[in-house]
Amino acid sequence: MEPRGWKYRYVGPVGLRALVRPEGEGRSIRSAAEFEDWASGPAAAELSEPVTFVVDGAGVLRLAPRRSEHVVCAGGGTVLSAGEIAFGRDCGRWVVRTVSNQSTGYCPDACSWPAVARALDTAGIGHPSGFTHEVVFRRCPACAQLNIVRDEYFVCVFCDASLPSAWNVDPSAG
Repeated sequence: MEPRGWKYRYVGPVGLRALVRPEGEGRSIRSAAEFEDWASGPAAAELSEPVTFVVDGAGVLRLAPRRSEHVVCAGGGTVLSAGEIAFGRDCGRWVVRTVSNQSTGYCPDACSWPAVARALDTAGIGHPSGFTHEVVFRRCPACAQLNIVRDEYFVCVFCDASLPSAWNVDPSAG
């Protein structure tokens, strides 16, 4: 479970933050009716592939087209989680087919799942018990580069230094 109040700041490229515009954030989904409205509107064409999601600082699920930047979807704010999510129907009900924490702009730890589950529960969307694809992010203490850890190999791909076992992307997070 994530630490209480854990929030992730945007840590991606500075230039992408410039894309944030007032009223340009992802669609807030607070209920099954709001999701149904979103899924039956222009977003319906997007549902053939995963879409961008964030759980904003207030715990609200926000959705945007897949190629949207997470920082734009979040309106530039902090998030409780971020990644990609795919939906489908099961027995007439919307459910999550796949969900990941893949966001190189926020680099949320896998322990951010409970925030996603709460937001999906609030929206009346069925979901798995955790991320279907977990991404492990670490910042190299030697060269400060962001790494994605694969196959539990905690070694920096840039300088071969050891990476910490605990999440460290943004030391001021929390």
